[in-house]
This record gives sequence, C-alpha cells and structure tokens, in this order.
Amino acid sequence: MTADSAWLGTQRLPEVTVHASGVLAQTIRAELRQVRRFRTDVQVAVCALSRVRETALWREVEAAVPEHGLGVEGFVVVRRGNDLVVAAEGGHGLLYGYFYLLRYFEWMSGDFTVVEQPAVPIRMLDHWDELSGAVRRGYSGGSIFFRDGEVVPDLTRVRAYARLLASIGINTVALANAELPDVARLAGVFRDYGIAVSLAIDFVDDPRDERVARWWAAAIARVYDVVPDLGGLVVRTARDPEGANLLARAVAPYGGTVFWRVSAAESEQDWRDRRTDRARAAYDAVVPLDGRFEENVVLQIQHGPLDFQVREPVSPLLGEIQETVFGVELQVTQEYSGQQQDLCYLGPWWREILQFDTSGGGGATVADRIGAIVAVSNVGDDANWTGSKLAQSNLYAFGRLAWDPAADPVSLLHEWAAATFAMDDRTRSELVTIMAGSWQTYERYTAPLGVGFMVTPGTHYGPSVNGYEYSGTGRYHFADRYGVGVDRTVKTGSGFTGQYPEPLASRYEDPYTCPDELLLFFHHVPYDHVLQSGSSVLQHIYDTHFQGYAEVEAMVARWQVIAERFEPAVRADITARFGTQLSNAREWRDQVNTYFYRLSGVADARGRAIHR
Repeated sequence: MTADSAWLGTQRLPEVTVHASGVLAQTIRAELRQVRRFRTDVQVAVCALSRVRETALWREVEAAVPEHGLGVEGFVVVRRGNDLVVAAEGGHGLLYGYFYLLRYFEWMSGDFTVVEQPAVPIRMLDHWDELSGAVRRGYSGGSIFFRDGEVVPDLTRVRAYARLLASIGINTVALANAELPDVARLAGVFRDYGIAVSLAIDFVDDPRDERVARWWAAAIARVYDVVPDLGGLVVRTARDPEGANLLARAVAPYGGTVFWRVSAAESEQDWRDRRTDRARAAYDAVVPLDGRFEENVVLQIQHGPLDFQVREPVSPLLGEIQETVFGVELQVTQEYSGQQQDLCYLGPWWREILQFDTSGGGGATVADRIGAIVAVSNVGDDANWTGSKLAQSNLYAFGRLAWDPAADPVSLLHEWAAATFAMDDRTRSELVTIMAGSWQTYERYTAPLGVGFMVTPGTHYGPSVNGYEYSGTGRYHFADRYGVGVDRTVKTGSGFTGQYPEPLASRYEDPYTCPDELLLFFHHVPYDHVLQSGSSVLQHIYDTHFQGYAEVEAMVARWQVIAERFEPAVRADITARFGTQLSNAREWRDQVNTYFYRLSGVADARGRAIHR
C-alpha cells in the first residue's frame, strides 16, 4: 500500500543546488529528486556554512548567523532579489532548513532573513507498539514497525514516516525493544532523516542487586555495538526510581540518555478514604529524589497530575524540579479525547500547557524549563496513518510546537491544511474554522469543570459517569445529591493544592479564585455554587453539554457544505466519523445531564429536555 503523503503531498520547489556532504545532505538530494517542481527565476541553494562563500549571498548569510552560532539543528534562510540561500552548520540544520523551504517557499516573497533554532533540544515520539503488531492505546490500526514478533520485512512505510517526522522537527523516537538486527534496520532508516532511536523497556528488577547492574551493563553494551548512535532507553514502567541511575550508568559511556516516565501511581486506593489522592502520587514520589539522579537521566513528566484528561491542571512537578533535567509528556494519541474518532484538535491545549507560568507570578513557563518534549504517537498502519485524516493535524501540531512552543495553533492548522489538501483559500478557512475550536467543543460535551474520568472503563471512549467511581484507581468525582468535585485543598482535603508554589497554591485553594475550568478538580462544591462566569455549577453542566452537542451539529453542517471539494475516500471517511461523533456527543450530553438531574432534582433553568 502506498503511504499517505499527509502534509508533504502538495508542496513544490524550483531547482535547488546543494553545497554540502554527508548522510543528511544525501537525504536532501534524494528529497529533491522526488519533490514536485515548478519554474521560477529564483536561484535556491542549500549550503553548509563552511561552503557558504560558494553562494551569491555569503555576506548576508554570515552576518545573519548569531554570535553564539546556529548549533547542531539551527539554520538561516536569506533571500535577496532572486537569490535564496538556506545555510546551517551541519546536516541536521540543513535538513530542517530544507523542510522549512519546502513548507513556505510558495508563500515567500520579497527580501527577508530568517534564523531558526529549536526551543527544546529533545523532541521525541513514544510508540507503544508491541512486537506482535498490536499498538497499546493506538486508534489507527496495527504497528507500522512490527508484526508476528519481528520487524516488518518492507521498511518503505517506516521510511515515509521518518520523512514526515523530520519535516516537523522530531529528532528522537522510542520503539519496542526488538532483536538487535531488527533494531539496527530501523535505526538505519531513521538515521537517514536525523532521528535517533531509543528503546522502550519496562524495568522490574531490583536496582540494588549487583547482578542486575552487571546484566544491564552487558546487554546495553551489545546494543551499542550494533547501533552506536542509539539515543538511549525510555523506561515506561518501573518499581523503583533508583533503576534510572542504574540504567543511566550503563548507557553513559556511549552518550545515551535514560528517559524515566513519571506518572500518577497505579497502586490501589480505597474510594472510601478521601485523604488519599492519585494526583499527589508523582510529586510525593519524585521531589525527594530531585538532585539524586545521574546527569543523563531525563524525568519524563506527564503534563497533568492524572492521566491525559481533556482538562486538568499542569503538574506541579513541572515547576518544582530544580536539579534534574526533565521533559513534559503529552499525548498525541487521543486516549481521552475522542480516540481519533471524534474530531479534537489539541494544538490549543498543548500551547496552553507549554506557556503555563509555573510560578504563577510572571516566572518561567513550562517551555522555558524543559529539556525535552515527548508525546505518545497516534500513528498506525491505517491507510492515512492516524485513522482519521483530520487527526494528522495533531501529529503536525505537536512537532511544530515542540520546535516553537510559542507558535499559534490556528496558524499551524492553516499550515497543515494548506499542505495536506489541494484546495482554495475559502475551503481551507472553512476547514480550519471547523477544527480550531474542536478541543473546547469536546471538553464541553464530556466531563465538566476539570472533573475528568467519566469515561467507559478500559476503553476510555464514550460516557460512563460512575464507571470509575468505586474502583481502586483514584479516578473519582464524588458527586452526591448536594454537590460534586474532589476536595484537594490543604484546609479540608488531600492537600494537593499545597504542592504548587505561591501564588498558585492560594489561587487553587480558594474556590472563588480557582479558575472555573478547574474548579471540580480542586474542590467539592454545592450545585448552586456560583462560578466566576456568573452561572451555577449545575447550570454550567447543563449549558455546556447542550452547547457542546450543538457545536458538533454546527461542525457537521459546515462540513457538509465543503465536503464535495475533497477526494471521495477522504470525504466518506470524515463524513462517517462526524456521524459517529454526533452520536457520541448526544450520549455524553444526555447521560451526564440526566445523571446530575437525578442526583440533584434541580431542573435546567432553560427548560430543555433532560431524560428523567
């Protein structure tokens, strides 16, 4: 099957000369042989800085290079008249500069100088693919890497995927721990696009046992003998954080990194005991260890204290860790946000997380503090990579925000749409309008005010208001006939608000200053509690669920107007998924509203139909 070209399908370039050598320069030359061409008077060169004097704009390029240099991945683009030069210090920068050129060339006009460097050094996608070919939390078919216990024989599609990732600036991927010859094959493909491969493992050994240390040292040595540029290890699950140091010491001689995933504990909780709190777990476990990790350990911290909910506060760990390198983990695969069935463009949510002020008082943002940005990938072997064609936008936005966390998510959506579909500006604007607010729409018709976890257990798709309420997983909303929400205050609850610095701690502690969208995450309040918006909690629940469903109806109506302008297969797939999303939104609206009406006995002030 020919791989979907995604956002690399419509772009064109003129003739380009390459003044560089090395593996990645060869990749650029191979790219140029397959890209669509058009005629123009502009003379374009991609050039290593060491050879920039072979170009007409060498003075302008040298003047544009920052005093501190461009680094391994930075590049400069200079245009004067009909001359345009992309220059970088080495192959990685040249490759990213080439894709910048491919992305924007047809929009470029006039004289300009652009200097680009990534804001975050490690930009990684985790793939929870099993060797069997199944994908853990995957909604796009099976694995593109593995089948029946081994790597797929034909790596053509893997190469196409590496090309997509390089085009948005991803420089590391984590894959399942396969047989060494298979790891070497995969690493070779990604190497051609400047992407390092790390291996995902589960560490269940005793890190204080010397025999364990010797075994891992020998095993890692064998891996690096075969793949000398292996990025390192990603530890998905583990019992003891001291294992991070054991592994870090084993990969250190080879320049490797250990990514230690930090997430909410899965240990059993008693739903009867409201003093225990899953949200506290990661902070309580990791903060005492800050400064005790090896230098090549990166703590991979989930963006929120729970589990990739459609709305939850930014984890306090992202502001608290001081002496250990850490990264933020997002989730491109839409586990709790529609599973690539419901349209939910997550770019605005991710930018909000990355720009969050971790001090609460004009201090460093999450993006300022992190050394890595990681996400669980949404890719599978479906014909269009992501199940829904529109879900490709989340993969694109993740890569672009990882490079530049200040990028505007709506502008990125325009970029993606223009590069993905051959369509006129009016159609693109309509598509962007449909997609841009879809995260907020999804939030409105699902769980209210940050409470989360009203999902079907196991699948996590569709509503089940009490699905987790009496489980041992710590995923509760504590709704009763008087009110709803989790008391996480220092004064009367679990004390989670105290894990934030001031003034954030006080802001979250007080239900009257806590942001409305997070109120039920931090507080148990009566249904008649008045939000800052002026609405009561219960009326807000009713209003937003009716509004969310109405917004999906409007999305479907807008889509029907432009659907005929898309290819038949794309049109049919998107239309079918919108039908499913409308049914899903209806179930969420009716089940959540009915649940709270039956508990409270308070009718909708607007007199809309709620099932009794």
